[in-house]
Amino acid sequence: MAHLLALGLLAATASAQNFGGSSRDEDAFSYVQPENTTILGPYGHSPAVYPSPHTSGSGGWEDALSLAQDFVAQLTLDEKADMVTGQPGPCVGNIVAIPRLNFSGLCLQDGPLSIRVADYASVFSAGVTAAATWDRDILYQRGYAMGQEFKAKGAHIALGPVAGPLGRSAYSGRNWEGFAADPYLTGVAMEETIQGYQDAGVQACAKHFIGNEQETQRNPTYDSNGTLTDVIQEAISANIDDRTMHELYLWPFANAVRAKAASFMCSYQRLNGSYACENSKALNGLLKEELGFQGYVMSDWGGTHSGMASIEGGLDMNMPGGLGAYGMHPEAGSFFGGNVTIGVNNGTLDEARLDDMIIRIMTPYFWLEQDVDYPTVDPSSADMNTFSPRSTWLREFNLTGPRSRDVRGDHAAIIRRQAAEATVLLKNNNALPLRAPKTIAVFGNDAGENTMGPLNSDTFEFGTLASGGGSGTGRFTYLVSPLAAINARAQADNTSLVQYWLNNTQIATNDVADLLAVQTIPEVCLVFLKTWAAEGEDREHLKLDYNGTEVVNSVAATCNNTVVVTHSSGINSLPFASHPNVTAILAAHYPGQESGNSIVDVLYGDVNPSGHLPYTIALNGSDYNAPPTTAVSTNGTYDWQSWFDEKLEIDYRYFDAHDIDVQYEFGFGLSYTTFNLSSISSTQLVRHISAQPRQLEVQPGGNPALWTGLYNVTVEVTNTGDVEGAAVPQLYVTFPDSTPAGTPPKQLRGFDKVVLQPGESRNVSFELMRRDLSYWDIISQQWVIPSGEFVIRVGFSSRDLRETVRISPVRA
Repeated sequence: MAHLLALGLLAATASAQNFGGSSRDEDAFSYVQPENTTILGPYGHSPAVYPSPHTSGSGGWEDALSLAQDFVAQLTLDEKADMVTGQPGPCVGNIVAIPRLNFSGLCLQDGPLSIRVADYASVFSAGVTAAATWDRDILYQRGYAMGQEFKAKGAHIALGPVAGPLGRSAYSGRNWEGFAADPYLTGVAMEETIQGYQDAGVQACAKHFIGNEQETQRNPTYDSNGTLTDVIQEAISANIDDRTMHELYLWPFANAVRAKAASFMCSYQRLNGSYACENSKALNGLLKEELGFQGYVMSDWGGTHSGMASIEGGLDMNMPGGLGAYGMHPEAGSFFGGNVTIGVNNGTLDEARLDDMIIRIMTPYFWLEQDVDYPTVDPSSADMNTFSPRSTWLREFNLTGPRSRDVRGDHAAIIRRQAAEATVLLKNNNALPLRAPKTIAVFGNDAGENTMGPLNSDTFEFGTLASGGGSGTGRFTYLVSPLAAINARAQADNTSLVQYWLNNTQIATNDVADLLAVQTIPEVCLVFLKTWAAEGEDREHLKLDYNGTEVVNSVAATCNNTVVVTHSSGINSLPFASHPNVTAILAAHYPGQESGNSIVDVLYGDVNPSGHLPYTIALNGSDYNAPPTTAVSTNGTYDWQSWFDEKLEIDYRYFDAHDIDVQYEFGFGLSYTTFNLSSISSTQLVRHISAQPRQLEVQPGGNPALWTGLYNVTVEVTNTGDVEGAAVPQLYVTFPDSTPAGTPPKQLRGFDKVVLQPGESRNVSFELMRRDLSYWDIISQQWVIPSGEFVIRVGFSSRDLRETVRISPVRA
């Protein structure tokens, strides 16, 4: 009976508490608490959007849809319940097989930088590292290579890529899994990565939808003395207004839908008062209706908190299937599972809705031809899966394929090159590239070998850091440390004497001259520092870990050629940036398994650095405006609230709006050569541009009119230096004064990466689509191009804009 209540009555409870009518019917999201509700305290809220739309297979899935419909027509009711409910098994997530229909089940595996529960698999660079390349080809190639490995290990669904968190807070523990603190750059990265995954034959899962911008209190606090569903305090509610939702957080997910992502993962936290995995406005209204999403929505692991409320709200697959935190207790029952069968039999659940859930799940399966000769699940994954070990399995799984398959191929070379090209050169006083120095000193606990196994952890003081922690991490089959790569290069040069000190406490508290114990200071002192971040916790500060700043200051006090390299989840405060003896700084982020080789390639000039920051580095950690909500002073059930009052002003948009000086701006990155821009021009691509788009039939990605090119902006880029290098011209748009208040001073709307020989010039073009020149109007519920003059600027960072052109698409 308890499970029946969860399936039926919780739907009514959720609707009463979270889906009250909007105080302004035209406003999709509001901060105003609905009248006649019993919720304690102020709330954002979401209007109800029912029913969950049925998929049409539009956008190229029509044939696969027909196969999925035929498949569903053959299922029994119990089999249908199995198809929407995860089970413990060899993979992180599992849909059980139906042998009589020759369906071998579905294997879902983490994560966004590696197939995590696997041996003989590569660990690629993190999302933030890939975004720092500002290179569409690299983003696609990385996704394709990862997809090849997932498929070869028998995984049908890769749980990535990540657009949530977007990067609202510099302190968020999972920013590194995503791409950039900007919706445009993240949107491009999502689209390219998804196309790479799915061209390799693996389903992509865009996550975490939506508003998942912190880790603290992302899940409810449960009563340890109660049942698995007794809650003391609910998860934090991300309260987001309508315009901000569309222009920031929904933007990159629209790219994901346009790329035909097979699945979406809804996030843990509440969204405007309702859990994201049962928020009908977000799942039914925004995702399935407005964006035309044709695939299926799965819950984050344990993110399902109701039965019918979730199903009606748009959730199609409950992962991993059980109750309790992270769904770790399948033996205790499920909000889905057998309750789905009960719901259909007693009329609570319309079987047509259940059928659509399965059709959505199976359509991408047939579209990617995963029913034809797809590799079986590698049995070694079952042995390594600590999330659902064999002792928890409720069903048998037929693991007959080859064990411990080596799926890495030639991906080491790809990872090495991509991480090198992602490295951001922040400062260089002619210190780099190195030219076979005869004496090198290496400092820092990030330089040496990992000393405690194949998985990074925050407790590993010694050893280089190439990935963060949690479900987004990877299991290293090997990891090249910076010290090993430097020693190998020095030996190849047959010139260098390499000394090293890896204890940060020793370095920070001693005179480095005494540590060196030589009369001649080394030609170069290389300092390697790290910063940990992981799922489940937010960063407490933006400083480098293990007294990193003190280490730099100690080394620079003696060595007048100190080069600093950071391996970090993202933003770090760099108070030593202006130190005269710190001659170069490089941000290498989380580079993956070839870490040492890739940084040595950059240090010695084998690769000319072309990375650019996908976020802003402020002068002080306190300069950022959207810290996570880390505590509440009351103990009410619904007291965890995060108000997104900064609205559109995150990262560079905030610093620009308030004219705040920064250390290194969004989009910044140096090279070993120099570049110039000239001869900007714009061409209007259509004869007449209306303020509002034509209302065309919604396709994956939304109204196709939004993706129509309106202008082409061209600029000439020239390599004015002495060596080959890759320039990254960036286009920013300033909207007319007629745009509603709160519009950022400028917004990224285009970028490209172009390799140039010394003295070579090339024209680069940027297409501006209707969406790029529109704001979301909360009254008309449309994307609108404002009247007046747009200012288009192109440069090499958000604050290095060199060429300007003006356009007026809509006359006042």
